[in-house]
Amino acid sequence: MKNTLEYKGYLGTVEYSTEDNCLYGKIIGIDDLVNYEAQSVKELNSYFKEAVEDYLATCKKVNKEPNKTFKGVFNVRTSKDNHRALSIIAEKNKMKLNEVINKAFDFFITNEDKVLG
Repeated sequence: MKNTLEYKGYLGTVEYSTEDNCLYGKIIGIDDLVNYEAQSVKELNSYFKEAVEDYLATCKKVNKEPNKTFKGVFNVRTSKDNHRALSIIAEKNKMKLNEVINKAFDFFITNEDKVLG
């Protein structure tokens, strides 16, 4: 089961509130917080699309980049054993550790559904 909505390259979450007895979500991959809620899946999809359109229009109006910006740099914490194993793989293949990690990222991104089930 997929718990995301997609429209114009944007993803939105799908959650259920037992307290409020409604479906709700937010647009992910942006710097701002944009929420939507509804009583049915059909409505939620419609409100999500409306939220994306409104967000894009607002960004255009205020001359703002709608997508979250990423530097491409972040720290990853792992075990000493994993660090050692990855370093050995890199050396055996005459690669930098970052190259090995990026290959692992590429594999994970391509096979996300298989890896995460």
